[in-house]
Amino acid sequence: MPRELSLFGALVPGLLPVFVFSLLLLWWLDWIGGRFGVYRHVWHPALFRLALFTCIFGGLGLLVMR
Repeated sequence: MPRELSLFGALVPGLLPVFVFSLLLLWWLDWIGGRFGVYRHVWHPALFRLALFTCIFGGLGLLVMR
């Protein structure tokens, strides 16, 4: 994957699409988790969301940049 992408004439980092996709996936997983009551079993929901986003973004970033 290139380091920079041209998006309407502006250069953006190559991981920006991965970041946006990770946010969308996190919002979907957060909705599913809230629907099934996952957050009742989590000590700190905000910290859990941050850790989940970090895992998603890191995994997708490693997968794409390989």
